[in-house]
Amino acid sequence: MSKLLKIAVAAALLGMPAYLVAAPQNRANPSDVAGPVLHYADYADLVVDAPVIVDATVRSQLRLKPVDAPDLPPTIARLYVEADVGALIRGSNAVPPRIGYTLDVPLDAHGRVPSYRKARVLLFARAVSGNAGQVQLVRPDGQRSWTPAGDALTRRIVREVLAPDAPPTITGVGNAVHTAGDLPGSGQTQIFLTTVDNRPISFDIERKPDQPPHWVVALGEVVDQSAPPPARDTLLWYRLACTLPAALPDSSVPQDGDDAAIAREDYALVVRELGACERGGRR
Repeated sequence: MSKLLKIAVAAALLGMPAYLVAAPQNRANPSDVAGPVLHYADYADLVVDAPVIVDATVRSQLRLKPVDAPDLPPTIARLYVEADVGALIRGSNAVPPRIGYTLDVPLDAHGRVPSYRKARVLLFARAVSGNAGQVQLVRPDGQRSWTPAGDALTRRIVREVLAPDAPPTITGVGNAVHTAGDLPGSGQTQIFLTTVDNRPISFDIERKPDQPPHWVVALGEVVDQSAPPPARDTLLWYRLACTLPAALPDSSVPQDGDDAAIAREDYALVVRELGACERGGRR
């Protein structure tokens, strides 16, 4: 593709509605493609948002003139990048062997742009309607350097997301009810979560005298008390740890008094044992 044609294609992309091209968000730091630490949540965020994921090698990059990127601060440059597709990791349709996209990058101290030529990358993107050879990165860090670990993690999360029994997307916390048992210190708390497709998911916390509370996640109407807590760095763990509020919302506790206090304690226990949702930061 000639230089003038590349500029024309990029300009055409930037002229599309915001829901197709959000170019000011497609910013990448050169350190992004180094990727020293992998966080499951970072990659899960990208996989969940990206209907198209490819393993590609950057063939060329062209810096657009400021007149073609008037919305950028002076410390940011916009590139039109072309990459050769090595493998389609996720996608409902085939992609061309070469694709183009825009990428905003910070300038270095000398006002120069980083070079990505010949870099092997993972691209987390969506197709651009009416432009088969163009994609839009779903997030500023939608271009990631290819590494064996990053590739393996991406493919694992894709399999989890596309599995028939994948856990639902959680939208909030519903009702939480604690029922005291017959013996002092015994009882059961049920905390119901809301999901995007109304599939049931809940926590069941069982208390017995002189024992620590035991909790399980139920992905249906039947509660298996022998089920282990969700393993860290799995899709179920991600749906829970990276979505749930830190404290039980007041709207989730219809009762007052001791039962409400125990329900809040049990919710806090679950959140604490799920652990923090660690991210490397949206760069």
